[in-house]
Amino acid sequence: MYCPFCRHPDSRVVDSRVSDDGSSIRRRRQCPECERRFTTVETTSLTVIKRSGIGEPFSRGKVINGVRKACQGRPVSEDDLALLAQEVEESIRSAGAAEIEAHEVGLAILGPLQKLDTIAYLRFASVYQAFETLDDFDTAIAALRKEAASNRDSAQSQQRDRL
Repeated sequence: MYCPFCRHPDSRVVDSRVSDDGSSIRRRRQCPECERRFTTVETTSLTVIKRSGIGEPFSRGKVINGVRKACQGRPVSEDDLALLAQEVEESIRSAGAAEIEAHEVGLAILGPLQKLDTIAYLRFASVYQAFETLDDFDTAIAALRKEAASNRDSAQSQQRDRL
């Protein structure tokens, strides 16, 4: 690490701390030449491999733009989209892989998007799960209805248990 003040090619780490969200490490360094201190932030890179085989850095902005299209006309705010993108990035990073296929990013979006807005979920899922017929939509809608009924039954059971 070059010193930003005197350009000396070496530095000593004085202190290291993990960020609150655990995605980066903040290091306090000292130059042995000029004795000045400076801070560096280290993050891991996450590469998305596109269909063409080309890799590019993961971008929350691209996640937001893709989901924004599915949410067009729906009651979803920009803050909701930002939180969804953060949740997707955290889930991908927790898998521990340095590279991920673009299609896997799309699939990782489905869970958080389903919780956010079911109509937007169906729009997005129709692309990423390659719906080809109306039966594909019917199957997805039936699964959503079954899950909603299960959640409703579970909530009612918990409510009865509290009484």
